[in-house]
Amino acid sequence: MVSKVSRSKVREEKHRRMRRHIIGTPERPRMAVFRSNNHMYVQIIDDVAKTTLVSASTLQKDVKEKLEKTNDVAAAAYLGTVIAKKAQEAGIKSVVFDRGGFIYQGKIQALADAAREAGLEF
Repeated sequence: MVSKVSRSKVREEKHRRMRRHIIGTPERPRMAVFRSNNHMYVQIIDDVAKTTLVSASTLQKDVKEKLEKTNDVAAAAYLGTVIAKKAQEAGIKSVVFDRGGFIYQGKIQALADAAREAGLEF
């Protein structure tokens, strides 16, 4: 009997392949997204200095209290606006989008679109 590779393993392999080409610099850092079953996490990372410049997640108190649920498209869109505002406060205008091996639809797309509308360029 042929066994299938789990979805998480497939996503991790996709992410490894993508990361060969996506690099965050001080001028244009990488916006990395991770989505679990219950929450979403976003970081803006400078890969040259190996530091996280800005981060946001649906676990943070100020974000969580504004949301009805933390694992739907509306929560992802709100998180996109939050990360864009934090990035602009830190002086970041342009980023490279790293979708983390996830398919660009649903929550990932909602987060990206909201971040673009809030002023981030990618």
